[in-house]
Amino acid sequence: MTAATDHEEAPASAETATRPTSASYSLVGVALAAIAAVAFSLRAIFVKLAYEDMSDPVTLLALRMIFSLPFLAVAAVIHRRSAPARTSLTAPLTRRDALALTALGFVGYYLSSFLDMAGLQFVGAGIGRLLIFLYPTIVVIISALVLDKRISQREVVALLITYAGVALVLSAQFNRPSENFWLGAGLVMSSAITFSIYLVGSGEVVTRLGPIRFTAYATAAASVFCIMQFLLLRPLSALALPLRVYELALAMALFSTVMPLFMMAEALRRIGASRVAMVSALGPAATVVSGYLGLDERMTWLQTIGGVLIVSGVLIVAAHVRRMDRKQR
Repeated sequence: MTAATDHEEAPASAETATRPTSASYSLVGVALAAIAAVAFSLRAIFVKLAYEDMSDPVTLLALRMIFSLPFLAVAAVIHRRSAPARTSLTAPLTRRDALALTALGFVGYYLSSFLDMAGLQFVGAGIGRLLIFLYPTIVVIISALVLDKRISQREVVALLITYAGVALVLSAQFNRPSENFWLGAGLVMSSAITFSIYLVGSGEVVTRLGPIRFTAYATAAASVFCIMQFLLLRPLSALALPLRVYELALAMALFSTVMPLFMMAEALRRIGASRVAMVSALGPAATVVSGYLGLDERMTWLQTIGGVLIVSGVLIVAAHVRRMDRKQR
């Protein structure tokens, strides 16, 4: 959250219309999506490790975005110079574009990331990633409620499977809830909801500006919100932190924010949003394994079954989207 959150990218843009279809071209896209999914998933591990030395999501999020900004600025400049002249990809931003980027950056990268980081204070990294991974199913629900898109029978089945999985993942807390667990789970779920709202609202802007330009500008806008929040709520003395926290924040910015954001943008261009969503199922699994190895986190067998159901439900949704895309071509 990932940004952004971790789950951080928008629908495919108009650039996908002319992409080559060779096997090697698509294979590179799959590889990029897989690496990005694993990199995004490691953000939760970086956050949990940082919380061993501090417990302030406001400061940690600000550090993450401060370290991300220079890379985003360089990427935006390189993209502008390399993009074809006199196209929408290089045209000056309109007032409408600027407002849209600001609003989407606020909801999708700032608010979603902050809620996720706040929630990770109280839930394990593995459970947190499984709850975040609900966002494709939430997109289906929001699209039905707001855009009047009919939910197919296949999607209904997927939703039932997914949320049965959620119940199992949370089952260990029904009788013996740990302190603030439900607060943490609620915050992470809220992060998934705000990211879903961002995805539903970003399609038109991504198509007009291109995924790389959109990602750089929207994330930069979110960075401003994160830094402003810190300056308003915390004294500068809050930055007096162990060197290890700064190292983790830099690693989070580079390896779990900037790098996977642009790898995912290129993957979207090569293989499309539905395939990227399917490959992204690697993310929660990678977090669970990393949490087991690096944080000594454990999941019960019921929670493990629940995790499998969540991933399965999301994959059904992604496969259905891919099938519908093929019919529309």
